[in-house]
Amino acid sequence: MSSTPTTPTAPAAPVATVPPRPFSQSTLAFVLRRAAKAVITIWLAVSLTFFLIRLMPGNPIDIFMEDLVRAGASAEDARNQATMMMNLPLDQPVTTQYVNFIGNLLKGDLGTSYKARGVPVSEIIAQRLPWTIFSVGTSLFVSFTLGIILGTLAAFRRNTLIDYLISNFAAVMEALPQFTLALLFVLMLGAVWKVIPISQMRGALSPGIEIGFTAEFFGDVLSHLRVPLAVYVLTSVGGWILAMRANTINALGEDYVTVAKARGLKDSRIMMAYVGRNASLPLFTRLAIVIGFSMGGSLIIESIFKYRGLGWEAVLALGARDYPVMQGIFLVTTAAVVVSGVIADFLYGYLDPRVRIATTNG
Repeated sequence: MSSTPTTPTAPAAPVATVPPRPFSQSTLAFVLRRAAKAVITIWLAVSLTFFLIRLMPGNPIDIFMEDLVRAGASAEDARNQATMMMNLPLDQPVTTQYVNFIGNLLKGDLGTSYKARGVPVSEIIAQRLPWTIFSVGTSLFVSFTLGIILGTLAAFRRNTLIDYLISNFAAVMEALPQFTLALLFVLMLGAVWKVIPISQMRGALSPGIEIGFTAEFFGDVLSHLRVPLAVYVLTSVGGWILAMRANTINALGEDYVTVAKARGLKDSRIMMAYVGRNASLPLFTRLAIVIGFSMGGSLIIESIFKYRGLGWEAVLALGARDYPVMQGIFLVTTAAVVVSGVIADFLYGYLDPRVRIATTNG
């Protein structure tokens, strides 16, 4: 009985498993360097602010005394009442105050307000910060979106009437200071033309409106925000338009765009899939930085419109020489600027591998 010989089969080669790429030491070193620089920058800025605000003329007791005297109290009674009610450690050496401030800060304690007498600074910031985040976030989203669209349109219609109109508008808006446009809006829309009542330009809520997830609340918030939002958007959209226009013009000269046109692709497809994506990537890293600076720059708009955010609270604290509140607000704004810069570095490295390789190897 014969059997058909079978060819022995080689055993199957084991499937090679690629281990996940470890977090390289160079990347870890880069992260640690950026984190250390961020912490040192925040510490230096906070320390400098601590000493500078104490060089301003007047102190919390003097300011409170002036308020009591204007209310009808005698100078002696005002001093005794102010000293007793405020009970401030201003008689301590500045260095001692600084050491106590840093020690409390490391424990997460920002102190208590002089003006509000006993209210924690963290509670005041927690009440004001959401309003600033909402106004700044909404305005940045609108201005960034408009900048991408109008900048791309101006680049694709380069040297046409549309390009000239958009570019000139962007240049004027970029050069116009925020406080100038804000004052013009209050004067023209509120006082001269009376399109919007000045009362609706000031503050963040109308009297009697309760905070909650109701249509009445959101409608009132938006009615008070529309003029500050317009100022935010108009004074920031110009930079996004000009940046996007320049990036798009550079991208249009790349070889992959020429190839796409040779393949007969439509302009809309080239704009969305090829040019727009590559031209807008650098703007996302810039957006991260602008977010931090916008948090710090909200003081001007909020002080003019008396919007109940961190900027308006900083103005009130400055007038009352409320050192703990001023220090807490400056700490938050400084941290926002520094952290946004760190995020921009990592985001740019993530979006552009060439930058990632250079930073990790450098």
